[in-house]
Amino acid sequence: MLFRVKEWLDSLSYPIYRMRGGRPWSMGYYTAKKKAICAAIDHGALRPQRSMPAHFGIGIDERVVEYPWLFAQLPENPGRMLDAGSALNHRFLIDRLPLSKAELTIMTLAPEKRCFWNRSISYVYGDLRKPYFADSSFDVVASISTIEHIGLDNTMLYTGDATKKEADAMGFVPAILEFKRITKPGGLCLLSVPFGKAGVHGWYQVFDYDLVMKIVEVFQPKEFSIEFFGYGVDGWHAASHEEIANNEFFDINAGHSLGVDRAAAARGVACLRMVA
Repeated sequence: MLFRVKEWLDSLSYPIYRMRGGRPWSMGYYTAKKKAICAAIDHGALRPQRSMPAHFGIGIDERVVEYPWLFAQLPENPGRMLDAGSALNHRFLIDRLPLSKAELTIMTLAPEKRCFWNRSISYVYGDLRKPYFADSSFDVVASISTIEHIGLDNTMLYTGDATKKEADAMGFVPAILEFKRITKPGGLCLLSVPFGKAGVHGWYQVFDYDLVMKIVEVFQPKEFSIEFFGYGVDGWHAASHEEIANNEFFDINAGHSLGVDRAAAARGVACLRMVA
């Protein structure tokens, strides 16, 4: 009920948010973000061979790219699907085709305040480096902006468990090995990471091209593709990895001032499609 009230208040603030120029993370931002994501999914803005709209997602974080990209990759009937990291645990996503057809399991580090068990979604809590699933359990494994936190300090935002305050920048490697193990042969692993100027920043890290290729090397897919997206003053756009190699992450939690581009978080993202 509390979330419904927060959503309602945010939607009431949306006109003010627009009038004030769309400041990231201010009241009305969640409504603007959801509207942009839903429109992009419904219109297939990130389907293969489609051109992204001009001025797309200005002042919106990388989910405005990642979610539509994910939906564009999903088969019509996803089958058994794992959300590794709980990035999809939102009503406006799980009620949308084709995700709504999936037999969905969500695994994340610790229980969240919101869940949708009444939609037959299974919730599992634990370390993605040590999942409880049998070999070849899933047709699709999706991990949206999650592995950049694995092995780092997860006590800041995600759990009060002091043992999860780590500093292992390669902690994502065993998770990728597990993703391969639990994906059925011929199944899909779909994941995304913030991309640009590499660096570890306490609770997350930014991947560069070598680290992205490390994911591929560890997973050893039968086939794969990588799409890169960059953010600038004109919003989100498709890019080469060279074009966004020096893009820097804006961390609202670090108390930095917004840039002139109004970046809400990552200024680059890499989206990987891998066939097991």
